[in-house]
Amino acid sequence: MGLSVLILTKNEEKNIKRAIESVKDIADEIVVLDSGSTDRTVEIAKSLGAKVFFHQWDGYAQQRNRGIGLCSEDWVLVLDADEEVSEELRNSISKAIASHTAEVYMVCRRTYYLGKFLEHAWYPEWRVRLFKKGLVRFEGDLHEQAIFKGEAHKLKGDLYHYSYESLYHQYEKTLKYAKTMAEYYHKKGKKFRLYNLLFNPLWSFFKVYFLQKGFLDGVRGFLVAFSSFFYTFLKYMFLLELELKEKHKENLWKR
Repeated sequence: MGLSVLILTKNEEKNIKRAIESVKDIADEIVVLDSGSTDRTVEIAKSLGAKVFFHQWDGYAQQRNRGIGLCSEDWVLVLDADEEVSEELRNSISKAIASHTAEVYMVCRRTYYLGKFLEHAWYPEWRVRLFKKGLVRFEGDLHEQAIFKGEAHKLKGDLYHYSYESLYHQYEKTLKYAKTMAEYYHKKGKKFRLYNLLFNPLWSFFKVYFLQKGFLDGVRGFLVAFSSFFYTFLKYMFLLELELKEKHKENLWKR
């Protein structure tokens, strides 16, 4: 029962080596599906023994499903290029595959933020990442969801997440994700409501800072909670703009 590790990439030369090296001892093959890197990502991946394929980016879920199809082993571990499998999680993965006690597993992701790993904010974050090939597919435009039958078991050990290279980079991604989600809402017919703009961001902050006990992470927890507030606010602000653009067209903005 072999293990394929799938990693999606585009311009990940700063991260790809760490990701591959964290799984090379347990993987029978490492499949990298690249969507057009212009840096050294492909070169580094090949030098570390990965099988590299190319396909133009067409969404998180579609790309992951396509990558799973390229895997040849019985088990698949889905890994992002900015992630690293901890030693405890590596051991858990090996034991899970050998034990045959379940066919779908979730891992717990822990984010590195401003010099250290968060202990409470954005944690625990459980995601389906290990499964027998053919039993899981992904759906969704931005926050993809794993679709499968039965129950997913939880693995011990953290999946380390190095999501941002700076605060500027974090808020660049926040803007992008908020705009993408607003476009998804608009396409699905969701309407802008003022109460969403006023109250949903506050609820997002409350969940991270109080319910997840982000305040115990100190200033880091506050900044993470604020970023959740900001993302939610932007999402509904962009949704309003899309609705107004349909009404006013080229007259919405004039320069």
